Amino acid sequence: MLTQRQLFLQHNAQTTLDPLLLAFNRAKGMYLYDADGKKYMDLIAGIGVSNVGHCHPAVVNAVQQQAESYMHIMVYGEFVQNPQVNFAAALAAVLPENLNCTYFVNSGAEAVEGAMKLAKRYTQRSEIIACHNSYHGSTQGALSLMGNEEFKQAYRPLLPDIKFINYNRIEDLDQITTRTAAVFIETVQGEAGIRVADPSYFEALRKKCTATGTLLVLDEIQCGFGRTGKMFGFEHFGIVPDILLLAKGIGGGMPIGAFISSREIMISLATNPILGHITTFGGHPVSCAAGLATLQTIITENIVEGVTAKAELFKKLLVHPAIKEVRGKGLMIAIAFENFELNKKIIDACIADGLISDWFLHCSNAMRIAPPLIISEEEIKWACAVILKNADALV
Repeated sequence: MLTQRQLFLQHNAQTTLDPLLLAFNRAKGMYLYDADGKKYMDLIAGIGVSNVGHCHPAVVNAVQQQAESYMHIMVYGEFVQNPQVNFAAALAAVLPENLNCTYFVNSGAEAVEGAMKLAKRYTQRSEIIACHNSYHGSTQGALSLMGNEEFKQAYRPLLPDIKFINYNRIEDLDQITTRTAAVFIETVQGEAGIRVADPSYFEALRKKCTATGTLLVLDEIQCGFGRTGKMFGFEHFGIVPDILLLAKGIGGGMPIGAFISSREIMISLATNPILGHITTFGGHPVSCAAGLATLQTIITENIVEGVTAKAELFKKLLVHPAIKEVRGKGLMIAIAFENFELNKKIIDACIADGLISDWFLHCSNAMRIAPPLIISEEEIKWACAVILKNADALV
C-alpha cells in the first residue's frame, strides 16, 4: 500500500520539486503533531494565518455551529446571510469611518484582483503602480503587481499599464500622476524580508494619492489583524487607505479574503455593468463565522496588547555572530544570515528539532518568524534557543 507521502507526490500538484513532506494529523494552539505524536512549534503560523493559534476553541465552535445551520446557499451578494453581515459590521466597527463596506472573497490574491477592478472602475483610469520586491499573490492580475521578475518571466504577457517604484523612496512618488488609478503597496513588505517604511514616506504617499485622485490600496494580507502590534498596520503611520486588503489571519484558519472601502467607492461595481465583480464562494458562511469569532477573540483576549513585548523579546534573544540583522514590526520578523545556504541549513536543522520556519520569496537569506500571536514568553525563549543552537552548530 502506498504511503500518504507517495500518494501526495503522485496525485497532488507540486509547487516545488523538493517539498518538505512533513505529514501532520492534528494541530492545536502553537503546535502541529505528526502521526508519531512528535510535536512541532509553528513559528510561521501557516504563513501568517493562524494569528489566534491553531483550532482556537471559539473559532472551532463558530465553524461547527454555522456548518450545522447552513453552508453555501447562493453566490455572493444576493441573499442576506447573517455570518457575512455580522462580520462586515464588526470590521466596520474597528476600522476608520471611510472603510465601512466589505466585499468578501476566498483569498488574498482574490482580494487584490477585486481591488484592481474596483480602482479602475471608480477612477476610470488604467495605470496601476506597485513596488519593487512586492508580493500580492500569484493569480494573473496579482502576479502582474509582483515586483520580482524571476517569478513573473515565465508567465508573460501579464497585465499592461503596470509601473513599479521603490518602496520607502519618497522621490519615486513623483511617478504617481492623474492617470494613475491606484497605488498597491504592502504596509509592511513581507516577502521582501520584512521591510518597514518611514512614517514620512507613508505621509507623503497619502498626500500624493489625494492630490492626484489616485486610490491608495494598502495590502495588509500578511500584516493585518494584530500581527504588527496594532490591529491594522496602517495605524502605525497615521494614515488611512482608500481600499484595504485583508486575508490570511482574518479567518482563524478558514479560507477568506476581503477588500474594504467606502460604500461610495464600492457601489461602482454594481452598475455599468451590473455584477461588475462576482464570486460563487466568496463570503462563505462558515468562513465568515470563523472570521467574526477570530476578531472577537483578538479583542476579548487582548491579544494585540502583548505583541510588541513579545517581538522585543525575540530581538533581545536573537544575538549571534551569524545573525547579521533582526528586523521587523511586531511578530512579523526576519532574521538575516550571510546567505541562503546557511539560512536553509539552519531552517532544516530547526525543523528536525521540532521548530518550523522558512525563508522569504524575495529575500532567501532571511528566516521568517511570524508565529501565532498567542505565543508565550517561555515558547519564545525555547524557539530562540533552538535557532541559536543550530547557528552555533552550522557556522
